[in-house]
Amino acid sequence: MKLNNKDFDGLVKRAIGRIPQEIRQHLDNILITVQKRPAPDMLEEVGYPPDEPLLGLYWGVPLSERSIGDPPLYPDTIFIFKEPLEEMCATREELEDEIEITVVHEVAHFLGMSEERLAELGYE
Repeated sequence: MKLNNKDFDGLVKRAIGRIPQEIRQHLDNILITVQKRPAPDMLEEVGYPPDEPLLGLYWGVPLSERSIGDPPLYPDTIFIFKEPLEEMCATREELEDEIEITVVHEVAHFLGMSEERLAELGYE
């Protein structure tokens, strides 16, 4: 499955719109950006094996690790990696579902949400 950047961005926007409000309300202060693939230095910094596909990545300081007195240095960012997502999906519908799941999991990292709560919301 291959889409041009405009169509892929449209799927990202639709997928975000389907996310439950409980999670979506936290996206106001998070930058969501699409890249073709993660950079090798990014993979190295987070300790992710370079030969495994990475669909998304939360880059920032989770809320559970923040201090009220520490202002954020950079905006929290969720990276969505276009090519790995396209490679694993056969249809636009499947791709949109995987984008939604990926964004939700990355927001969960930001919030410190448990895997159990994600499962309750249907994101296993």
